[in-house]
Amino acid sequence: MSKILRWTPEQLAAHQERQPRPEPAKAAARKVDPMARFHALGRMPKDVMNKTERAYSALLEEEKRQGLVIDWKFHPMRVRLADNTFYEVDFLVLHDDMRLAIHETKGGFVTSHGQMKIKLCAEVLPYFRMVKATKLSAKQGGGWKREEF
Repeated sequence: MSKILRWTPEQLAAHQERQPRPEPAKAAARKVDPMARFHALGRMPKDVMNKTERAYSALLEEEKRQGLVIDWKFHPMRVRLADNTFYEVDFLVLHDDMRLAIHETKGGFVTSHGQMKIKLCAEVLPYFRMVKATKLSAKQGGGWKREEF
């Protein structure tokens, strides 16, 4: 046989104060962005390279030493794609055949938004060669995969 507890209003209030408070409905209803793990943790300060860009600049320096590249610049310009839409050029590279190329570095995962900006830049500036350099993981053998637009 079970006992029935009878509390006074003061005893009930004291009991409720000792219980953990439930989370507010807003916090429980928040959705987690599945793409959040691919987003940068924060913007780098202007003209400061991230790890991927530093690794690619080392590759460009090696190609410069070999004579394949005459010179290169990091973040030399911004290209206006549309109203309030700009594309920051990662590397402007002067190759040994005197052709200028825009090299965009990516760490492995490219969103459709990032891919669209690269293609749009290739259309806006057709007299530049557009190269997307994607860093390959160790599982994929390391190094870089280059695509030309």
